[in-house]
Amino acid sequence: MPKQNVRNGGAAAPASDTVPRHQVGGWLPRDQRALDAWVANLTKEVALAEPAELHPVILEFRELIDTDPIVRMYMEQMLTQVPKGGEYRQHHLTSIDQMLTLINWVLTEGPAYNDTIMVTCPLDSILDWAVCTPAGFAAFRMDSVNAMFKKILDVWCEFLSGPDSLYVFNDSPSGWKSPSAAKAIGIEQYQHDPQDEHWGFTSWNDFFTRRFKDGERPVAAPDDSKVIVSACESTPYRIGLDAKKYDSFWLKGQPYSLQDMLANDETVDEFVGGTIYQAFLSALNYHRWHSPVSGTIKKAFVKGGTYFSGADVAGEDPAMPTDSQAYIAHVATRALFFIEADDPGIGLMCFSAIGMDEVSSCIIGPDIVPGAHVEKGQDLGHFQFGGSTHCLIFRPGVIKSFAIGAIPQPTSPNPPLVLVNSMIATAN
Repeated sequence: MPKQNVRNGGAAAPASDTVPRHQVGGWLPRDQRALDAWVANLTKEVALAEPAELHPVILEFRELIDTDPIVRMYMEQMLTQVPKGGEYRQHHLTSIDQMLTLINWVLTEGPAYNDTIMVTCPLDSILDWAVCTPAGFAAFRMDSVNAMFKKILDVWCEFLSGPDSLYVFNDSPSGWKSPSAAKAIGIEQYQHDPQDEHWGFTSWNDFFTRRFKDGERPVAAPDDSKVIVSACESTPYRIGLDAKKYDSFWLKGQPYSLQDMLANDETVDEFVGGTIYQAFLSALNYHRWHSPVSGTIKKAFVKGGTYFSGADVAGEDPAMPTDSQAYIAHVATRALFFIEADDPGIGLMCFSAIGMDEVSSCIIGPDIVPGAHVEKGQDLGHFQFGGSTHCLIFRPGVIKSFAIGAIPQPTSPNPPLVLVNSMIATAN
């Protein structure tokens, strides 16, 4: 029987006396109480439903916890420890069984729309408290735990890529066809069939990776090879100068460490002393990647990594994934593109598409292979469902200046969105 997303239709917590969430990407509510209420309602909904058979991948996760004493220790400790930062009002998880039951439920759950309590990352919401504890930080740096969550996310991705996920496309307040949702995502900009029951999309992931209509995002200065364009529809996060080959990316300030970011690639020395531009994608926007320059693909591959790991120096707080973006650029699963730009002044550059938290997969386009030539603004691939950030990495002396709109505004509550294919920088 299709799920109804009843908990997503509730009212938000009052706006007064709210706890700032700083989740400017829109993946989780800004108000901690709203998230607490969402998880509480999910827990109640699952408890009232008929007991569901645990998916084989959840049974495998339980076996890992039962048979690996280190995993079990961290998992049990993270459910009892309390983060030192943030103003938590509720402890979301109370037992391993409860955690597994809630994750099992999400595997057949499509993200619902809500204009007051937007929760597009349900797994992140369930684990919100736990991952921000000392044991949680340790657990989600373990290879075995991340390998297990990759399997879980692959299962969820399979559901989100199938027709059963289309139940969230309806006209209810929690439906993506509601007037509020249509306005929030700007559906008129995207290729879709307004007469079709599901706008012509075949699954949630088909909707998530929707394409713009022709002409919606023109490429800035297509004939000027010195103009570098934005690879993603994103909000500027950080510009790093004089990047080091090795640095302590896990410490306060999270400096960039090229050897780690580039997955030990043999070209790393070419980027030492260079410039890094990082920006993150929001929940309601476009999630495809485009080439920032015209050039030749030297290599393109996916580097496996972590899924829910954050930098503990960013603070034990639910905003941690957003505040940990520089750290995540070094350890999370990511797609790396090394492009030899046609402009010799730019030369070799790297585009890194980085999965944050619930990203199910980084999909490189089938034609993006070594030796292929790409034009500035050409589609390179996409994120399937999940939070995400990205980096553009340049050799020293390449960047002449950044466009005003591409300069991060960390103190702004509503920083400007940089449109994909718009100018972010000029090269020397």
